[in-house]
Amino acid sequence: MSRDTLRGKVAVIGIGQSPTGKVPGRSPLWLAADAAAKALADCGLPKSAVDGVLSSPAMASSFHRFSVAFSEYFGIQPTFSNTLQVSGATAATMFNIGAAAIHGGLAEVVMVVAGDSMLSGLTPDLALRALTESRDQQYEMPFGIPVANTFAMTAHRHMKEFGTTAEQFAEVAVVQRRHASRTPGAQQTAPITVDDVLNSAMVTTPYHKLDCSLISDGGAAFILTSAEHAKALGIEKPIYILGGGECYTHEHIFLMPSLTTTGAVQSSRRAYAMAGFGPDDIDVAGVYDCFTGTVIMMLEDLGFCPKGEGGRFVADGGMSYGGKIPSNTHGGLLSFAHSGIPGSLFHFYEVIAQLRGQCGVRQVEGAELGLVHSLGAGFATNATTILGTESTL
Repeated sequence: MSRDTLRGKVAVIGIGQSPTGKVPGRSPLWLAADAAAKALADCGLPKSAVDGVLSSPAMASSFHRFSVAFSEYFGIQPTFSNTLQVSGATAATMFNIGAAAIHGGLAEVVMVVAGDSMLSGLTPDLALRALTESRDQQYEMPFGIPVANTFAMTAHRHMKEFGTTAEQFAEVAVVQRRHASRTPGAQQTAPITVDDVLNSAMVTTPYHKLDCSLISDGGAAFILTSAEHAKALGIEKPIYILGGGECYTHEHIFLMPSLTTTGAVQSSRRAYAMAGFGPDDIDVAGVYDCFTGTVIMMLEDLGFCPKGEGGRFVADGGMSYGGKIPSNTHGGLLSFAHSGIPGSLFHFYEVIAQLRGQCGVRQVEGAELGLVHSLGAGFATNATTILGTESTL
């Protein structure tokens, strides 16, 4: 029996991004609303056209129902709304669920939106406390396993199994800083070397400070609607959701099925199957990069290089311009900005802008197919979305 899928049924017609980096005096709601207004202006729709809102919690906000609080703040009353939380995977999950809601008739125009002020709105102690409290307080935290340590454990295992080196991890940061230098508004743009990374302060072995993502303020928003509605609106270059997949493998790091192979294998396979394309077809990617080693493992699990060869792949230029899969061309969480869950929405903004041909000096020539992979909680949550231009339908 053939199964109906989301392939080409839903289009992204508007994108918006707030100021990022350090944005003092602006709340998560303000950052989200600023991005939302820009996304609506981008596609020429009034806010009254939005009947669905998907968002995520903000660490610097007390609103548990952030999508509802946002709607009130923004002055809309949607008939479909949810605040999703699967850690860093939430961004791609919101796109997948938003597309499903439109295809299922729950809404006609869905806004995917999030904002947080982790840099200006939280003290370092409060930020650390928020991250610490996200781990199990009985079986993990007493043994010193906050979020950063879970990712560090996987990096150590990858080094042991495959011979991956600290220098190869560092190369990820160097490449992405080079990408950020081409990106207006990026939080960090000063060039760095492998030695700079290795000589920066140790955070949790094997990760140095420059192996770790930034702490930032910022928000992003996207307008989704059906392909038919996009055409009726006369949208000049809609970007279509071609495939989506998710996988949730564990909550506790000691129950992770493998420390070197993640649920990204399953989530991406489902997305590829729905889209009708494989990793060799993708032109540009946004790969979640909370730590440098995360990128290496994801390049493998997403099928861009064989398992165990991610370090060499990056060192040989595989993730930059002229390589097999230009990735995080805006600089990613390591250099552009990382404001918590909204951080991966910046990957969506960049990939969609690339597919629209709007990236100027950092444009990937001929980009027609893009992939965004979001993950979180020590690789516990994985979600993949594949996007394409009209020529890929």
